[in-house]
Amino acid sequence: MAGSWRREMRRPSAGGVLAVATVLPALVVAGWLLAGLPLLMLGVFGPLPVTLLAVVVVAVLCRVVLPRVTRAASAGGWQLAGVLGVAVASGVFNAVFHSEQLVVRRDPATYAQYTTWIAQHGSLPIPRQEWAFGGAAGLVFRSVGFYDYGGAVVPQFMPGPPMLYAGFEWAGALFAGPAVLGALAVLTVAGAAGRLVGWRWAPLAAGAFAVSLPILYTSRTTFSEIPSLILLVGALALSAELLRRPTGGRWAAGIAGLLFGLAILVRVDGLRDVLPVLAFAGLLIALRRVPATPEATPDATDAPGGSVPGAAGGLGFPLLGGLVAGAGLGFLAAYLFARPYLAYLSRSVVPLLMIAAAVVALTLVGTALAPRLARIRLPGRLPDLGAALVVLVMAGLAVRPWAQTVRRAPSNGEDLRTFQFIEDTQRANGLPIDGSRLYFEDSLHWVAWYIGVPAVVLATLAAAVLVRRLLGNGGEFRWLLPLAVIGFTTVTTLLRPEITPDQPWASRRLVPLVIPGLILLAVWALSWLRGSRPWVGVLGALLLVVPPAITSIGTAFTPIERGEHAAVTAMCESIPRDASVLIVERVTGDRFTQLVRGMCDVPSAQAERAAGADTAPEADVRRLIDRIRATGRTPVILAADRAQVAPYGPAEQVMSLVTRQDERSLTEPPNGTWSLRSNVWMAMPTP
Repeated sequence: MAGSWRREMRRPSAGGVLAVATVLPALVVAGWLLAGLPLLMLGVFGPLPVTLLAVVVVAVLCRVVLPRVTRAASAGGWQLAGVLGVAVASGVFNAVFHSEQLVVRRDPATYAQYTTWIAQHGSLPIPRQEWAFGGAAGLVFRSVGFYDYGGAVVPQFMPGPPMLYAGFEWAGALFAGPAVLGALAVLTVAGAAGRLVGWRWAPLAAGAFAVSLPILYTSRTTFSEIPSLILLVGALALSAELLRRPTGGRWAAGIAGLLFGLAILVRVDGLRDVLPVLAFAGLLIALRRVPATPEATPDATDAPGGSVPGAAGGLGFPLLGGLVAGAGLGFLAAYLFARPYLAYLSRSVVPLLMIAAAVVALTLVGTALAPRLARIRLPGRLPDLGAALVVLVMAGLAVRPWAQTVRRAPSNGEDLRTFQFIEDTQRANGLPIDGSRLYFEDSLHWVAWYIGVPAVVLATLAAAVLVRRLLGNGGEFRWLLPLAVIGFTTVTTLLRPEITPDQPWASRRLVPLVIPGLILLAVWALSWLRGSRPWVGVLGALLLVVPPAITSIGTAFTPIERGEHAAVTAMCESIPRDASVLIVERVTGDRFTQLVRGMCDVPSAQAERAAGADTAPEADVRRLIDRIRATGRTPVILAADRAQVAPYGPAEQVMSLVTRQDERSLTEPPNGTWSLRSNVWMAMPTP
């Protein structure tokens, strides 16, 4: 096998190049995460050690996996050109229209500030630096996206995405990083389509995916969804390849499981996404305990069928081992770096952990009882019932807005802020005011906006046919894991998106698996319908690409929050190097405390405010100024308005930025952007 791989690498075919190019993104992302995490734990996360270790880890992963995939693709030159063309065009387009979200209002800027800190300092948590203020009394060190926990500042979110974006920060190309990862995601989805449907369909899947608005949106700024997609869909593609030729694929199966598990290091929600993988690994283990079935030959074709289940039984333990290892690293990182974030998410995380425990228990029982369960004769109508259930579930999600209105009464401070945000957005949209509305009942309609109604219908048809075949004669076994992962994540995500429902913001929930998964299913349906009728393929391609492209046009050519980098740089240059920055106003404190600490590289904190107050009492601020002076440092006051800093010294406006921000649409897809103004005033008190 290794010898054939080396020969193919010397004389690469178009199919071999495409096979490698579409699995390599997941291996590179996984290798960088595996190299970066232990170095971050040791506090030595720096460009040279991370890069050197990542090269070694990626080389090992490639050495195991690539021999399994270089003979996988029967693709020709036009498929290779089509996929690479879409990926490159996607990367260039999103790089040109990239965002610059640095001022912390929502998650991308939190990730950007998280990235900046670890790229420059190589360690966590972030010191509060209270010594620069003469003590911590009367000061607030937390801000939006950053907790004050255990005597230090702890960033929100998992460390996976910031570790990835740190590589681009070191290269001086932070804002290009999301576009590069977006292009790699296009390759990954194309690879999954090639392996599950056929390589002739890979360019279409890549194109339909690349023009979808949520993909454009998350490929332009520092979100976590695109890295998660690369790992999850890349693992599905590799698993499909292994199931087509299972013999001798144990090490590669372990890496596929590792890719699945590492999704938790990127997003806590990754635990939900990989639960079906746990059950599937148990199924493979169980297959070794039942009488053997005729196995598929190792030279099975690229047709979208798949090997007979019995041949894949040996992959179960490696897949499970890799999944446990990857998930274990994710949980370890969460414990070390994101404990307050997990506490905040406990309302969702605890039920998810209970579901995971139940899946483990059922998997163990099912594996133990496999020989007995194999003797059970299933009802003859089960395949038809399974297919009907798929259609009924999708139909139920489609009519849900007419049968249910999802609401949540605020029960904590975060809920109350969401309540007020929704009310403000409803006023801007001209809608009835009801801050308890979550609009989750519209979730399938969100999907239809972004990939088109034809894609949703085709995906439903494909899922129904595939379920019927799987329950009937075990056909399409290679689709069992993708169908389980896509179906489970799609239904659970659409039932409870658990995100502020303004668009395009809420569309990010659909990115890791819902959109790529439904596109893969829709493309399979086209391949099934096409038969000997070429016009079906042409019409279907138009129906998959044109509707999402039309939706995307409204925002695709308008970058948001541009100019923030230059504005932040100018503000930082206005702050003395020996400053201790005291922020006395609420909005400026929320948005700029970590930015000043991380990007301006000076200590920063907020002056404590009374509950509900926008500014700190002047007498308290003056006492804090005196304490700063006593340390020998220069006190600097920041706020949003001239009048808020003028009492402390000569006022100077250090930021006056007018740019664009996301539209906040609640009942229709976004078709434009809104204006955004950022003002920061500074005063340097004189003795």
